[in-house]
Amino acid sequence: MRIPLICVLFLSVFSSLAQTKYPQDVFRSPMDIPIILAGTFGELRSNHFHAGIDIKTQLREGLPIYGIADGTVTRIKISHWGYGKALYVAHPNGYTSVYAHLQKFSPEIEAYIKKIQYQKKSYEVEVFPDYGELKIKQGDVIAYSGNSGSSGGPHLHFEIRSSVTEKPTNPLLYGYEVRDATNPTLLGLYGYPLENAHINGSENQLQINFTKQKDGSFLADEVTALGTIGFGVNGFDRLDMAANKNGVYSVKQIVNGKVYSEFDFETFSFAESRYINTLIDYKHFGKHRQRIQKLFKEPYNKLSIYKQLYLDGKIIIEQGLSYNVEILLADYKGNKTKLIIPVKGAKEAIKSPKKVEKTDNYILANKPNSFDLGAAKVFFPENTFYNDFYIDLKKGKDTVGIHDNTVAAHRNFTISFDASAFPAEERKQLFIARLKDSDQTPSYTKTYKRGNTFTARTRTFGTYTIAKDTTPPVITPKNFKAKQWLTNYRYLSLTIADDLSGINSYNATINGEWILMEYEPKTRTITYTFDDKIMDKTECNLKVTVTDNVGNTTTLEQTFFRK
Repeated sequence: MRIPLICVLFLSVFSSLAQTKYPQDVFRSPMDIPIILAGTFGELRSNHFHAGIDIKTQLREGLPIYGIADGTVTRIKISHWGYGKALYVAHPNGYTSVYAHLQKFSPEIEAYIKKIQYQKKSYEVEVFPDYGELKIKQGDVIAYSGNSGSSGGPHLHFEIRSSVTEKPTNPLLYGYEVRDATNPTLLGLYGYPLENAHINGSENQLQINFTKQKDGSFLADEVTALGTIGFGVNGFDRLDMAANKNGVYSVKQIVNGKVYSEFDFETFSFAESRYINTLIDYKHFGKHRQRIQKLFKEPYNKLSIYKQLYLDGKIIIEQGLSYNVEILLADYKGNKTKLIIPVKGAKEAIKSPKKVEKTDNYILANKPNSFDLGAAKVFFPENTFYNDFYIDLKKGKDTVGIHDNTVAAHRNFTISFDASAFPAEERKQLFIARLKDSDQTPSYTKTYKRGNTFTARTRTFGTYTIAKDTTPPVITPKNFKAKQWLTNYRYLSLTIADDLSGINSYNATINGEWILMEYEPKTRTITYTFDDKIMDKTECNLKVTVTDNVGNTTTLEQTFFRK
């Protein structure tokens, strides 16, 4: 059988990457300022691991971003959320660098992408330039730092991925220097009775106290246990010159001198990232918003971050025996925090029996499950959840309740409402809404309408109902007034807002020609830069149309003048 040449090349590159260390002193820094991190690789985020490092940009936007090596642009993506403005550059050595939350691209790349935006008449675009079409040299300015997308403040999100597998790797592995002389901080230790077990007389998860020793290590209070147990910890790492609470690089658990579990954040696959919800104690996270990392691996955990596992990190405690459990938290620079847990195998009277919150409905995770809740039907495909559990469902004539945020859904489930009781004309302004826990105000859930049936696909539990939005969006000029002369203005800026279902689309023209409006949803601002087009008329007629998610539309028309 003949193997295509491209496959041979890919396999050759992949094999060479697997057999060699990560290249050192090959990639330059993406910025000419000290690398101070606001976020580390593998950091625990909502439903995913952080796939890069977040480099602080001194609270500023517009700092130059440099290509870390010779390469070619293979992907440009602009979106309202997520990575915002993002650039992907493939390098000849088999790696791809990623730069996200950008303010803008270099002039050549900016002209390339704006041409496509005007062709598609869309701010949000994703393109894959032909290989070699947009070449860069190491040290070329390729973009400028920004705060676009889901960024919480100005910074550069920077990644290095394998060009073959698309797996991200920790950028610090490539020789980038960060200052970090501080040991990780240990916040909490938790014990988990797993199988026919108890810890300190409890059959439920419990917190274990510890104290700091003279040598800087920590010693937990002696634990009395029996059966198969596990431990979990939560903590963070802090780098020099930064107050951010970053994720730790590695965690190791040693029992009587033997490594029972060890994982680190050298690399991971995007396909497995959502399994972060099996690494953490998700129930605890739902109640307390704290991420406890379990040091044992459960059957539904598909993560590949583990370097060593013995008995899946679970510890079998036998009567009359003693165990010394050592937990090491380490950052990338090798600073370590040690915790010692003395465990004594002994039977104790059960003071806290295992709590099982039973309801009328039970989920079998590996089977499809459907329920009629009166006002709506809910369908969970097989493997929506990681394990079997009692689900709390509330029936109603107008609203339905679907469990709470202490269980993670790995896949989307479907909620279907019958809207036949509403007049046909009124249905246009209806949508499926989740009522916020804080004040019960409706929040838009993307709604698919087919006849009388409204359907939404979501991973979020809560209270759902059908809501109505009759109010159109509001458009307000931000930096100009009607009939104003704007000769020296660089841009036009307007705010757009919707009180309920949210903005779905926006469109703008000047003298009937479509113009590119950049939308920043965090500030509810749309902006047009005059450099995009040369206005050949003194009198300019601006028309902006904004539509919300149920079709309510507002149009603003104003005239301004420009020489």
